[in-house]
This record gives sequence, structure tokens and C-alpha cells, in this order.
Amino acid sequence: MNRDLTRRCAAALLSLFALPWAHGQQFTATTDPARAQVQLPAPARADLPTLFLIGDSTVRNGHDDGQGKGAEGQWGWGNPIAAYLDAGKVNLVNRAVGGLSSRTYRTSGHWDRTKALIKRGDWVVMQFGHNDASPVNDNSRARGVLRGIGPETEDIDNQLTGRRETVLTYGAYLRGYVDEIRALGATPIICSPVIRKRWEADGQKVVRAGGNFAQWAAEVARQEGVAFIDLNEWGARRYEALGAAQVEKFFPADLPQETVHTNWLGAAINAQLVIAGLIQNRVLPESFYRQRFLPDGSDDRPVVDARQVKVEAPRDPALPSLVMIGDSTVRSGGQNGAWGWGERIAAFFDTTRINIVNNAIGGRSSRTFFTEGRWAAVLAQLKAGDLLLIQFGHNDGARIGDPAGKNRGSVPGIGAETVEDTRPDGGKEQVHSYGWYLSRYIQDAQAKGAKVVVLSPVPHKDRWQADQPRDFDDYAAWGAQVARAQGADFVDLTLRVAEAYREVGAARVDSFFADARTHTNEAGAIFNATQVVQALKGLPGQPVASFLKPPSL
Repeated sequence: MNRDLTRRCAAALLSLFALPWAHGQQFTATTDPARAQVQLPAPARADLPTLFLIGDSTVRNGHDDGQGKGAEGQWGWGNPIAAYLDAGKVNLVNRAVGGLSSRTYRTSGHWDRTKALIKRGDWVVMQFGHNDASPVNDNSRARGVLRGIGPETEDIDNQLTGRRETVLTYGAYLRGYVDEIRALGATPIICSPVIRKRWEADGQKVVRAGGNFAQWAAEVARQEGVAFIDLNEWGARRYEALGAAQVEKFFPADLPQETVHTNWLGAAINAQLVIAGLIQNRVLPESFYRQRFLPDGSDDRPVVDARQVKVEAPRDPALPSLVMIGDSTVRSGGQNGAWGWGERIAAFFDTTRINIVNNAIGGRSSRTFFTEGRWAAVLAQLKAGDLLLIQFGHNDGARIGDPAGKNRGSVPGIGAETVEDTRPDGGKEQVHSYGWYLSRYIQDAQAKGAKVVVLSPVPHKDRWQADQPRDFDDYAAWGAQVARAQGADFVDLTLRVAEAYREVGAARVDSFFADARTHTNEAGAIFNATQVVQALKGLPGQPVASFLKPPSL
């Protein structure tokens, strides 16, 4: 049977499924959640285009609340992906339903209710497969599909619904969604199922999707000319790069047997892969992504020549040192009245007992601090008993390949993937992820016997109030993940400073900055240094407690 005839046959069969709802009738299969009254969101703003997500629990788990267990509960990637998108430019509407397959998402009525919301210019990301290998007909779920992407069908008397039903192949269901999305003037995107936590006998390689659902999803996307995001293969590569011990932390700790449903960290990893796929396929306009992933013009000062900034050495090599690396928000040197918090932190310490060594340098990202050799010079001075503070992020969002980015951008996320960049001299550089550079700093420092604390970036002047989107939520999440994986401490400095700003109010916060939104003045540097010290005092083991000055009376 040729492809066009296959499409027509599948479309005719799919239309039969839609007839009950077309006449205003509804029935629900006696499954959970298809049977339950699942409350799915609608677009928040009718005047904006919408990115819809449809799929199973790996996209949206239950009520999308972590089952009341917070970050350690089960989460789908459709929740953390919101951090990457500008809600002022595009609606993100997660209509996935746990427990459903490409077949039962339609037969339970969820597709018709979702389709009613889709308009011209929207996008629909679909990810099915984890439940499609279930039995075709039973009295429990009755959600399985026929294997493959062909025209085969099977007529059944559905034990669950009591209705006659014609079951199609996995590929036919995907094609049905593609055709109907296009008919609405929207754009379909197909994802393969997310990777499972299953390792080969060697413990090094991840078992790819069983049943070939990933392969079938890819083939349908290729045949239909649809953007494809290979979450199965990309996820496997990321898991292999991180190793089994780290991957274990991406799943609920109280469910060691769980291989599919991730906790918040695991969901964030999958969300990063989806975003990477959307960017790679050029699905959404670039302006729809959060501005911090692109050069935002907040720091138009020339990048300081590292050769002109001497690497600071400990005053007394016999003492332990508190060493800082980072960007201009840690050390600005008074340029245009700007000071970083690292330049005002010494006042809190007894410097007869500990060296305070600020080797942050303006204009640097996690990438350039490493590639310019600055880290090698700092590392040469580190020793056992030292404490290293790392704070990058303000310059890491620069676009790779754009001269305006000053060759500072790192690859978003914490994975092993690289992107090639061309340097001003014409040379090529393989750029790593933000998490890769953080991991390198941590591992190198720990090998010297130093203790490490990762700090998320201080917030911008215009991104700290409660009614605004949280600043640097992605970098905070990545920093926390890397620190946890590497056995370092983590401080959410973004949140801590933002909360402190809220306590003192907008008028005082405005007086803390030397420029429009990024660099603090003397008062702001002292204020932020206070937050850093308070955070350090609260770390496990209190690593700085014996070196702090006693509180003044």
C-alpha cells in the first residue's frame, strides 16, 4: 500500500474515533488518569502563540506537583522547560496526561479537547511511546498500539470500554496528530520517548528504547518532514557522560527501582534536551527564549585583558585561603564606581588566620576563565584546607558564534555536548557546557584537597521583585546539580540576595547599583558580601566559622 493511501486509510479510521466527541458525547476509559477529571491548562494569553505539549507522564506527571514530595517527587520535563521560554512572548501549555499512549490520548478525549485550543501559528510537541507497548486489549489499561509505522489495523471489542475499536500502528497515530495539527495551521514536532535508566552489563552504556519506538518516531518525522527531537539517544549519551552514580540522583530516592519517572533534576535534564532540539531545528523564533540565553547588552564594557590583571597570591602561604573566582559581580576594581562583593568580604574575616584571595576577573564566563589560562594560575596556588568560591553565569549566556558575545558563551546545561566556535584569530574552539566547566573547577580543586562552594549569580537590579520571573533559575539549577554530583556545596545566591532586596525595598536597592542593572557600587557590594557570609555560615560543617571576626557589639 503506498504512503498516500496509508495516510487516507489512517485518517478515515482516526475520524471514526472522533465521532462521539463531534456529537457532544464523551466517555472515559476506566483507567487512571484517563478516567479521572484531569484538569489541564489552557493558554494564559489569547493574543500570544502557544507551544502545546502532548504526551505521557514523562512530560506531565499526575497533577504536576511532585506528589507533594517537592523536588524529589516525580516530575515530567514539561514543567521545568518553562524556565527557558519567555512567557511574555509565547504560552507554554502542558496538555500531557500520565498513563496514556498515542492511542488512548485520542480515545480518552484529551486530544479533541486539546485540539479545540490550537490555532494557526501555534506549535505542538508530541512525545509518546512509554505506554504504547502495553497490551492492546485488557481490562486494566487497554492502551497498547500495533508495532511499527505501517497501515496494519486490528479490530477489537475493548474490554475496558465495552466498545468496538480499530487499533492502529504507532506510526499511524503519530501521522494522525501531524495531519490534524497541520490542518489547523500549526506546526507539529515529534520527540522520541525519553531514555530509561537501564544500563548494559558493563555499567557504562545505556540501553536504548526497546520496541523501536524511538526509531519509529524518527522515521515518521523524516517521512512527514517534521522536526524531530531524539530524546532517547541524546538522553542516553548524556547519561553515559555523567555515569550511573550521577544518573541515580535524577530519580526519586525512595523509588530505587524506578527507571522512567524522573525527579525534578532528571526532568530538568530532559527539558534541556528538548530546548536544545527546538533550537537546533529552529522551531521557535529566537526571541521566544529567555533573554539570558542571548547577549543582553547589560555589560557593554570592553573585556578586560587578563594579561594586565595580576593573579593575586595568598598573603601568607602558611595560612588557609578563601579563594574566589568569577566575573565582575565578584570583582570590578572600582571601574565607573562598580565594586564586586568579593572585594568587600575581607572585612568579615580575621585575616591573621585566613588569606582572602579574590581572583575573579571582569567579563569572564565559566568558559573564558578556563580557556584563557586564568584557572591554571589559580589552581597552582590552591592547597589542602583552602576554600574555593565559584560564581559564574552573567556572561555565560552570550550567543556562541556571535561576535557580540565576545567568545564568552558556554553551552547551556551540564552535559558533555560541545559546540564549535570561531575565535577572532580564526582558530576553532570546542565549547563545553556551563556544567562541564564547573565540574572541571570542582574536580581540580578537590584533587588539591580544597573545599568548594558553587554560588549562583547575584540577581540583576530589575529581576528580584516577587512579581517578576526569578533571575538565573537555569544557572542556579545547573550549579546545584553539578555541586551535588561532585560533592561540593551550593549556595543559591540569586535567591538569597533577591529575598534580602525585598526586605529593604526598591528605593534602597536602586541605591546599590553603579550602572543600569548589573554592577553594584560600594554599598551594594557590602550588602551582597553580607549575604555571602551568612550563606557560608549556614553550610554543613560551617567551614568558615573559625575564621570570622566576632560580631561587633
